Amino acid sequence: MIDLHSHILHSVDDGAPNLEASIAIAQMAVSDGIEVMAATPHFMPGLYDNEAQDIRTRVSVLNEELHQRGINLAVVVGADAHIRPDLLNCLRQGEVLTLHDTRYFLFEPPHITAPQRLEDLLFNIQVAGYVPILTHPERLKWIEQRYDLMVQLAKAGVWMQITSGSLTGRFGSRAQYWGQRMLAEGLVQILATDAHNVSSRPPLLAESFELACSEVGLDEATHLVLTRPQMILENQPPENAPPVLIASAQKQVDKPFWRRLFAGTN
Repeated sequence: MIDLHSHILHSVDDGAPNLEASIAIAQMAVSDGIEVMAATPHFMPGLYDNEAQDIRTRVSVLNEELHQRGINLAVVVGADAHIRPDLLNCLRQGEVLTLHDTRYFLFEPPHITAPQRLEDLLFNIQVAGYVPILTHPERLKWIEQRYDLMVQLAKAGVWMQITSGSLTGRFGSRAQYWGQRMLAEGLVQILATDAHNVSSRPPLLAESFELACSEVGLDEATHLVLTRPQMILENQPPENAPPVLIASAQKQVDKPFWRRLFAGTN
């Protein structure tokens, strides 16, 4: 499997605090079946003022450390990019890292309030040739009020990444509901761990892969954790990606998981 969202790099944000914590994340990821992991530290002006070249150096150092310790995990560069007025220019200048230097990048919108004109910002970025991957929409505080925006963005070509732990309930029933609903409705392109540690936010994908198998089938589950992540790393255009498969007609009849979870939620 390939995990394209993690905070495995130490001492750069709220993820791993030291090298041994990074190593522990890597070891757990490998044990779970993850072979490639993107290091995607927060790029958030004023809070996490990370610089692209420093992150590249840290990824190189970490890969060498993993090699020396015999840990078979390849780490590639990336960023968890937060909203900023110059985001497009930063992408063009290489000041905000894309995933493995491809056209794809992780974009994390504000958690508490939906930003105005978000669709315009992402549209302009798409026109410039980039593919934004919106991180963990199921965990946003405003998804209930603006679920229509998520559907609109997905239809406009913005990719969606759901956190593995959301599907399994690690982030509570609310995030589980929205994650399961988006998955069942065919709005999700990839699953990722968003790993920060080995306890509360671990690098585990196999558990959500198994759940996805039961909800959308083996083929789509494989696309979520391997096929589409691999094509991202190869910088293939989004039109080459396998189409997202929704839950089967029988699943819809049988009341899908997200409806069973919160029958009264809209």
